[in-house]
Amino acid sequence: MPQWEIVEGDLATPLGFRAAAVAAGIKKVHDALDLALIVSDSPATTAAGLFTTNRVAASPVLLSRQNLLKSRGTCRAIVANSGNANACTGEAGMQAAEETARVTAELLGIEPAQVLVASTGVIGVPLSVDLILQQLPHLKEILSRENAHAVARAIMTTDRVPKTCTVRSEARGRPVHICGVAKGAGMISPHMATMLSFITTDAAMGERMLSNLLEGAAEGSFNRVTVDGDTSTNDTVFALASGLSESIVIPGNDSRAWFAEGLTIVCQTLARMIARDGEGASKLVIVEVAGARTPRDADRVARAIANSPLVKTALAGADPNWGRIICAAGYSGAIFDPTKVDVSVNNMMLCRQGLDAGFDEAAAHRELEQSEILLRIHLHAGTVATTVLTCDFTRDYIDINSSYRT
Repeated sequence: MPQWEIVEGDLATPLGFRAAAVAAGIKKVHDALDLALIVSDSPATTAAGLFTTNRVAASPVLLSRQNLLKSRGTCRAIVANSGNANACTGEAGMQAAEETARVTAELLGIEPAQVLVASTGVIGVPLSVDLILQQLPHLKEILSRENAHAVARAIMTTDRVPKTCTVRSEARGRPVHICGVAKGAGMISPHMATMLSFITTDAAMGERMLSNLLEGAAEGSFNRVTVDGDTSTNDTVFALASGLSESIVIPGNDSRAWFAEGLTIVCQTLARMIARDGEGASKLVIVEVAGARTPRDADRVARAIANSPLVKTALAGADPNWGRIICAAGYSGAIFDPTKVDVSVNNMMLCRQGLDAGFDEAAAHRELEQSEILLRIHLHAGTVATTVLTCDFTRDYIDINSSYRT
């Protein structure tokens, strides 16, 4: 089947979708976009979702899980707000999420269970649901393909840039699109999703197929990102498939692998954007582990290195302190022989067989000053490899997070 190519677009580029965003006053910044609505006009829309594994889950996560089950994956709308996570807000928080879904459903002429809700922002602060309810009629009125681009900005919190990716291919001579938006810069270390990501496509498929494909794409992308090792209370990925391109994805033929490729491109592109835009980050860091004994060992080593504050601060200062890297590998719990380990940065060897490789300090410093860095650690313990995306830690990370609530 034809290849996928990245093109300009937004959530309404796939057929059947409209969207819009407004400033509802949830964020402290005056006139900042903070409320978005995404709608599929196709009655045949299928939906799938992935959620945080944090035991402390926000009210919109709990409600959306329920609605996906109640509707049997036929959800047609997403309401998302930023500026308030509606997490740890008790019964009032669940009522706010339910009221948001109910009013949205009335406005659109669909069932409340067909509405998915997502929130992001400060935890533990009651959500003024009236701010949302007052804007929903206006949001419905301005729903359009032209206004869909605003959604990516409306879900931002500490993000510096909006994150979006659209891909295009063809099936039976007709165009097929997949588009995704995401937000995330801090509290990123997901185990089934990322902070928030919404994906639309005009391909057609069943709910189980969409769920399986979304889970697979997330495993190779969003689950490979860590900024600070914290898993949010609100992590959510939603995918809606309108089916209006008439391209049907079914098990057992080339269409499944074809669509999975396009979906993975979208998710991996968004994941890289999240890592690059980490709070206060100046560098995208790709941690590649090779020669691990098992997949679990490879993952442990990669995440230990990617989450190490000592490694991340050394990277911020372009300090070729490879001892911190091998140290993180050592406490990860993976089994390997330290006397066989190699460590390199951008293909410059820093450590060979567990010892200093005699590298040029100035040259290594220049390599670490690049905006994109490849850290590679070879364990020589097996044949398994993996990759995790992360970023450096600068003083700006402390500045952002020392006053996030206030």
